[in-house]
Amino acid sequence: MPPTEPDSSRSLLGKDDDGRRFLSGTFGEIAALGPPPDPASPLLLPTREHRRFTEFADTVRAHRYIGLCWGPPGVGKTLSARHYAGAPQWEQWQRDLGEDREPGPIPEQVLQARTALWTPTVTASPRQVDQALPRACQQISYAIDYHHHGRVDPFVHPDSRSSGLTELLIIDEADRLKTTGLEQVRDYYDRHTLGVILIGMPGIDKRLARYPQLYSRVGFAHEYRPLTPEELTAVLNRRWHTDGLAGEDDEFTQAVAIATIARITGGNFRLVDRLLTQIQRILTINQLATVTPEVVEAARESLLIGH
Repeated sequence: MPPTEPDSSRSLLGKDDDGRRFLSGTFGEIAALGPPPDPASPLLLPTREHRRFTEFADTVRAHRYIGLCWGPPGVGKTLSARHYAGAPQWEQWQRDLGEDREPGPIPEQVLQARTALWTPTVTASPRQVDQALPRACQQISYAIDYHHHGRVDPFVHPDSRSSGLTELLIIDEADRLKTTGLEQVRDYYDRHTLGVILIGMPGIDKRLARYPQLYSRVGFAHEYRPLTPEELTAVLNRRWHTDGLAGEDDEFTQAVAIATIARITGGNFRLVDRLLTQIQRILTINQLATVTPEVVEAARESLLIGH
């Protein structure tokens, strides 16, 4: 195939260059922002657990302590953290900026939260951790500086230097951090005036208890619990109409189907979302208009659900 002329000033290819060196398999992924948000991704619902997490994050941020948050997978920890930090709006804003489009104003939620969100990779090395912590926090500080002054000039407006305008750092999947990584987090916390939240699986509190220098700085703890049966019913009723599952169901059939979903999922937010997706799929395939307990059970059999 003849090489094509680059159609953008951002192209890596020169004249008569077909870029075949990228076919060698030695380059790996090109570092960039992730894909646009999935419109089908689960929406955050203002549950009691989310409100408790918001109050917990506000307290850690105000008092500049280290906070621990743990809970089983799928209950909404990451969703709450992303909503609190304004991560979806921030990522879209950065994507517009990276694509040379007019990015618009800094998202309001980012300005209000002043919170950096970072998720370590599974094999995060000490060097990667050392680079990632200040980068995540400094970006938020520079964004706030840009909002206030219309430019980023840390030597003229020194408040943004050393991530000084970032008030909270949330580290999701903190279980991935090894001993050195946890020590790096403690060191970064000691050298900055900000709160830190570590989010992980149940047992992370017991693991951190083995590191007294870090554990002694923990001021608040929060257990993120599954939804209660009453709250799960309210969430399902709302999703029932949002996802168009209500149809022409009579109230009794709908109540029985919702009760069946509540029994299967046990208050796990992620499992509820997966199960409702399967229910919609089964209704479409079989051209059904009513969600019955039998449809719910058929959807359950399509998923890997522990007992």
